[in-house]
Amino acid sequence: MENKFRKEHDSMGEVLVPSDKYWGAQTQRSLENFKIGEEKMPREIIRAFGILKAAAARANFELRPDKMTEKKFEAIIKACFEICSGELEGNFPLAVWQTGSGTQTNMNVNEVVANKANEMLGEKIIHPNDDVNMSQSSNDTFPTAMHISARLEIKEKLLPAIDSLIESLETLEEQNDGIIKIGRTHLQDATPIKFSQEISGWRGMLESSKEQIISSAEYLSRLALGGTAVGTGINAPDGFAKLSAKYISELTDIDFVSEENKYHALTSKDALVFTHGALKALAANLMKIANDIRWLASGPRCGIGEITIPENEPGSSIMPGKVNPTQCEAVTMVAVQVMGNDAAIGIAASQGNFELNVFMPVIIYNFLQSVRLLSDVMNSFNKNCVVGIRANYEKMKENLDNSLMLVTALNTHIGYENAAKVAKMAHEEKITLKEACARLGFLSAEEYDGIVDPEKMV
Repeated sequence: MENKFRKEHDSMGEVLVPSDKYWGAQTQRSLENFKIGEEKMPREIIRAFGILKAAAARANFELRPDKMTEKKFEAIIKACFEICSGELEGNFPLAVWQTGSGTQTNMNVNEVVANKANEMLGEKIIHPNDDVNMSQSSNDTFPTAMHISARLEIKEKLLPAIDSLIESLETLEEQNDGIIKIGRTHLQDATPIKFSQEISGWRGMLESSKEQIISSAEYLSRLALGGTAVGTGINAPDGFAKLSAKYISELTDIDFVSEENKYHALTSKDALVFTHGALKALAANLMKIANDIRWLASGPRCGIGEITIPENEPGSSIMPGKVNPTQCEAVTMVAVQVMGNDAAIGIAASQGNFELNVFMPVIIYNFLQSVRLLSDVMNSFNKNCVVGIRANYEKMKENLDNSLMLVTALNTHIGYENAAKVAKMAHEEKITLKEACARLGFLSAEEYDGIVDPEKMV
């Protein structure tokens, strides 16, 4: 027993902790008391904690050198950087479903940093609460870590994935610039459109989503750190909040600032709701793009079939030769998950009482899952589907030539009602628009050809 465990203590007494782990008593208590689900605190939030603990230690070293000595400061910084680099992975085992303030995860980080720092020093002089958590509270560190992790993941993963997909669509546009096909509204034939124009709509959706995400993410730059327990900043020295934000900015290469109204920062999660709304908008756009692509690729013989997409794997366990639009399906499932996450985040943000929101772990778990899923699925969709899209020019021309909606070009020449008569006759008698127009005596074949030109309709 003694070889596998060591004794750690907190204000409630002693606890046995695995000897090969750096966490302490409070982490162990949480691990034993919250055996709920399989969802663990995301590694992104742990990395963010490593960043903020390092920044807080540096600010304390400047403002409280009598308490945060250079020796302690340097050891804490080294331990924090090991957390950020992933070297201490496996020391953060706590469930998402814990205290709503995230206190146990804050203490998990405090304990790991303290024990690792003490190990490096060869003496036990750093305390998880008094030193690593100096000038802080779980109530201001957890929302700060939420904002840091959200901004980092958007910058490092989501935006590059959007950019790559946009780039592929731009290439697809260039490849199909002169190709005219039939447009569709209400799942019915509409007037002609260039295939490149249709693709530009998809590209424009992603560009718009990118702008919305970047704009909304600015609100995540405001940090709660310095508000401590209830927003008053008790036990934090003057200047700590701004100095910590400055050092967090340096460590992340993102401009963070101290939220002026700490009461708002602790109790409201509106910035995360707002930014996730932009993520939901991206999910909605991806849903539409993926659906368009799988509709256009439907077939191969009995669907629309105007494009082909890569054949990546067999699509059926019983129907030989069947291939399905699986990448599109993955996109649509991720979109549904993100929309569900948005509902959970919105409800959670409306909860909590008085000076603190106590639904923070579930908010950031869902937020980071959305960012991760959107990033991953866009990269997969791009690599395994979009770059391999090819236009079926023959099918596009066949559908274009057979469309009744070319009749729209006749409106200004024979009037809407007469044009409708032409379309109705052509459909009912299964003849061309040109033939129907001539039979009804509205235009000769030569006059019709001079007016109905798909290239002039795009």
